[in-house]
Amino acid sequence: MTLMDKKYLQLLSKEFPNIDSAASEIVNLSAIRSLPKGTEYFFSDMHGEYEAFLHMLKSASGMIKIKIDLTLGKTVSSAEREALAALIYYPDKEQKRLKKAGLLTDEWRSLTIYRLIIVLEAVSAKYTRSRVRNSIPQDMVYILDELLNVTDDIVKDYYYDVIITTILDTGIADHFIKELCKVIQSLAIDSLHIIGDIFDRGPRADIIMDELMKMHDVDIQWGNHDISWMGAVSGNRALIANVIRISMRYNNFDILEDGYGLNLRALAVFAGEVYKDDPCTIFMPHTLDDNIYDPVDTQLVAKMHKAITIIQLKLESQLIKRHPEWGMDDRELFSNIDTEKGTVKLGGKTYDLLDKNFPTVDKADPLALTDEENELMTVLANSFMHSDKLCEHMRFLYTNGSMYKTINGNLLFHGCIPLDEKGELLSVKIEGEEYSGKALLDKLDEVANKAYFLHSGDEKENSADLLWYLWCGPRSPLYGKDKMAFFERYFIDDHDLHTENYNAYYQFSENADVCMKILEMFGLDPEKGHIINGHVPVKIKNGESPVKAGGKLFVIDGGISKAYQNATGIAGYTLICDSHSLNLAEHKPFIAGESEHTPTLHLVERFDHRANICDTDRGEELLAKINDLRELLKAYRSGIIKQKKDIDRRTL
Repeated sequence: MTLMDKKYLQLLSKEFPNIDSAASEIVNLSAIRSLPKGTEYFFSDMHGEYEAFLHMLKSASGMIKIKIDLTLGKTVSSAEREALAALIYYPDKEQKRLKKAGLLTDEWRSLTIYRLIIVLEAVSAKYTRSRVRNSIPQDMVYILDELLNVTDDIVKDYYYDVIITTILDTGIADHFIKELCKVIQSLAIDSLHIIGDIFDRGPRADIIMDELMKMHDVDIQWGNHDISWMGAVSGNRALIANVIRISMRYNNFDILEDGYGLNLRALAVFAGEVYKDDPCTIFMPHTLDDNIYDPVDTQLVAKMHKAITIIQLKLESQLIKRHPEWGMDDRELFSNIDTEKGTVKLGGKTYDLLDKNFPTVDKADPLALTDEENELMTVLANSFMHSDKLCEHMRFLYTNGSMYKTINGNLLFHGCIPLDEKGELLSVKIEGEEYSGKALLDKLDEVANKAYFLHSGDEKENSADLLWYLWCGPRSPLYGKDKMAFFERYFIDDHDLHTENYNAYYQFSENADVCMKILEMFGLDPEKGHIINGHVPVKIKNGESPVKAGGKLFVIDGGISKAYQNATGIAGYTLICDSHSLNLAEHKPFIAGESEHTPTLHLVERFDHRANICDTDRGEELLAKINDLRELLKAYRSGIIKQKKDIDRRTL
């Protein structure tokens, strides 16, 4: 035994001070490894559509309804099962509705509690008792633990009757039902993987973030829209402008002002003064959702939209000039505007602009912000930096997120591994060195964290600059297109110029051999592993499939965002991996007030044996701990480490 080994075992002995405690933990961990693996859920590209996403969470993408049908299908009518599902998803709302209709009787309460217990038994069957207890509110732990663990069928019915009758007599039945529903929701999803793009377009990404922070096991693979917000909070002013511009474009004031308390008054005043006689026609917002808390006149929104867009274009051009290593000179368009003629030179041609009024652009120095624009950006930057809720959410994105994740043999990332037209890895120059493939994603993860966690200095500023490149750069793994043509879409009436060409990855990744090479690059088994992406909406109505490369690749952006549903023909996917199989849930458009949103479930892969925890990454971690404890047992038995009395851990 080396000195380091002995020091490690001495530290481990503080938690397990003797043979009995170490042996007991080995038995406990071995038992956990033998349980079926929990159900993993993979979501992508929610884009602020909080109502649809929360419904997916509450319903476990239809899996709770399936459990209800499996456990109660032979004894309970279809209508009653549907009503029970609606109750589990929305207990407060359903109880209020039943009370108003005079249906909230003790008979209904008694029968409902009994049925909920049966569903809870089915949902919790694969978990340890301690895991289930940790999901139950403290005041209900004893009652539910007793109800869930009666094994004698003869005693069971009598025991249930006594406890349920007592619950009714004490007047806590409605509260008990509500908490039962929440426990079922909690246990239906064991772990949650978000494959990027929580933010933008939809109305309230902040509500989605609040819900994710309540989950016991969640990870996030950043999307380019997430990195835009992360960069804004890291101080990148071009991304601050970008976040506000996209919110203006979709008239999403609620997330900015009500969700994050960002003060847009300075922008409103500035835009109203500078563009007071400008109709700002091309900047009228695309309203997909009405603002509830902060309705703003659309004419003023258009002026604010134009004001922040011009500022963003200037700031982006400054970034491109500051970083010639990005090779984006062709995207530095603002210097090519002729403000007097209202034209722009692009690709050797001259185009008329759809908007020709640029009162804040100095012909001699078109990229310079006016004093008023500089002052406005300082106010907006301070507002971003001092929003406690926004900083809390971004900190969660950083601590629970990354550029990619490998989990249980699967490789998760939002966009692409940049490839050239021959299928070879493309590199990006960062801090003077070239990075590609896995090394590129690892380096970008490091840079993103520096942008946020460093307090000041050139390294922080350069890292924050690179977050803008991740938002829209041609070799960005998060963006994966040759350009972001937002200037052309705003200002030039030529649809050929609006085209954004996808990176070659999206063609080559439909080849199973390419996917297998990528899996190998990340240290995964190419025969068993899968790549799971988002970012590119799958147009199922055009015959596209989310399952590609012979089942090696899943692209699960199916259009949760209303902005994409006309193109996709559906309202999003959930990839569900339980102990038996991989399934794709194909969602219907969410309509508030309707309880029937059960998705269509497609089996995409059935495992050759039931997967237990021992088959997962967690199982490997538990096995490593078991092996360490076995070494500790040897050290105790040989006298190398002395045993101590058990410690009451509750006092620690």
